[in-house]
Amino acid sequence: MINSAVRPAAAAVVAVLIVLSAACRGADTGPSGGVLVVSVGADANSIFPPFGVGTQDRVVSELLYDKLADIGPSLNTIGDIGFEPKLARSWEWSRDSLTITFHLDPRARWHDGRPVTSADVQYAFRVWTDSAVGVAQRVALSSIDSISAPDALTARVHFRERTPAQFYALVYTLVPLPAHRFAAIADTALRDAPEVRAPIGSGPFRFVSWTPRARLELAANGAYYTGRPRLDGVVFVVAAQGATVAARLLAGEADFLEQLAPPDFAQLPADGSVRAQPYGGFDYGFVQFNLRDAANPLAPHALFGERAMRRALTMAVNRTTLVRSVFDTLGRPAIGPFSRTQWTADTTLRGIPFDSAGAAHVLDSLGWRDANGDGVRERNGRPLAFSLLVPASSRVRQTAAVLLQAQLKAVGVRVNIDQVDFNAWLDRAQRGAFDALVGAVRTSPSPRGVRDLWGTPGPGRGAQNWGQWSNATFDAQVDSALAATSTDAVRAHFRVAYQSAIDDAPAIWLYEPRLFAGVHRRLSVRALRPDAWWSGVASWSIDPAQRLPRDRRAATTP
Repeated sequence: MINSAVRPAAAAVVAVLIVLSAACRGADTGPSGGVLVVSVGADANSIFPPFGVGTQDRVVSELLYDKLADIGPSLNTIGDIGFEPKLARSWEWSRDSLTITFHLDPRARWHDGRPVTSADVQYAFRVWTDSAVGVAQRVALSSIDSISAPDALTARVHFRERTPAQFYALVYTLVPLPAHRFAAIADTALRDAPEVRAPIGSGPFRFVSWTPRARLELAANGAYYTGRPRLDGVVFVVAAQGATVAARLLAGEADFLEQLAPPDFAQLPADGSVRAQPYGGFDYGFVQFNLRDAANPLAPHALFGERAMRRALTMAVNRTTLVRSVFDTLGRPAIGPFSRTQWTADTTLRGIPFDSAGAAHVLDSLGWRDANGDGVRERNGRPLAFSLLVPASSRVRQTAAVLLQAQLKAVGVRVNIDQVDFNAWLDRAQRGAFDALVGAVRTSPSPRGVRDLWGTPGPGRGAQNWGQWSNATFDAQVDSALAATSTDAVRAHFRVAYQSAIDDAPAIWLYEPRLFAGVHRRLSVRALRPDAWWSGVASWSIDPAQRLPRDRRAATTP
């Protein structure tokens, strides 16, 4: 039984998202067989679900591991309406909505043949919530008190409190793990354990091999409990440079590319062998300021620790022109720390307007002036300059960085672009070893992820707030929104939270891309789910007459 206060909210969200539901439906078509080659610009960092951070981590881990249940095509996050059974074939709620009992599918097996049991759910909960392990997403499970196991196929989840999105937060975050494989390893030793790099999962594909920053291969799980995938396997080939990512697809050496960059459209083959397939998305890009000194995290950053400086730099950027130059008509300026696709989005919020003269005036008032006429402002002998960390794997972010550099130069700010490969970018971002960075995120259908991305770093929040921004109003309003039981109250709290982030300018909210995947004509795909294009990969297929020979697939490795 679902809390009666939650049911109306769920119905409202479903109504709002009905158009997304229609867009996500697709039929299983095409023959079986073939190995899917996916060209990617960044390698996975970790394919062990608790330690995944980036999108590529999710892509691989969610092909290897199944969840208890998965969000349905409507992308509803309130209550359990529309959620589809996975490892749990059914579930029921207690009358007070503080307990959900999951009944596991007795057919479900780990890739080594062992059955999936309630002990695996309990073990996963232990790993995710152990503060010594430091899982970034553990805040999403903070409302869960414990998980009991009445028998091997029953997992009973006990909540401390009722929240509208408690079901979503549980099943979207907590992925059952094979206790028989990992329980003997100390939780704090998991990150370095060789077993996490050669995982045994429960999903439609099993792990084969991984050559870091080059190639990761999965094979179809022939014993998958709901039926073998149509594909024989999936291979991810990694390109360190953005241009190479699309080149593989355009040359016929890959079958799929998650996102075509604007320059790629002009290179699509005239014979129609590669098509652009649109799909909705939860992506947005930004320049994130580091509010702490990279050398001394206890001290404020010499530039970005000052709110007026962050606002002046935001004011100096013409985001409309930048987005048009980067995306043409395939993007639009971002509004704040959210995507327009999220149901809490508010397009009426006040942004910091483009005003180069106003930006110059603020910088003057802060004591930054071009005293020697070299085009760069100084204060007390220090030039107004900073480095901008950019991943080499993203042509979009590289182009945006160059345009930002030119626009800020016009107001006397020198930007030094620091381009590194994605793994180095991620490492430095996580360590706070940067002045500013060009970032991009794929948010979830639920707005709760904003607390982890932009909340004050500390217990239960801010694990991915690499810029160390802190705002009490934002934190309080997000907490209130996530505890509210009506959609109107949730939206009202988030409106205040989002506006506080826009006003305080921890980042320059740059763009929201319109997403188009690159698909080779030999590949038959379902409609792509906005939050996870890979969710239907098990049902994709490749035309037998056009399959790449295996020796040619191996040659795609850099």
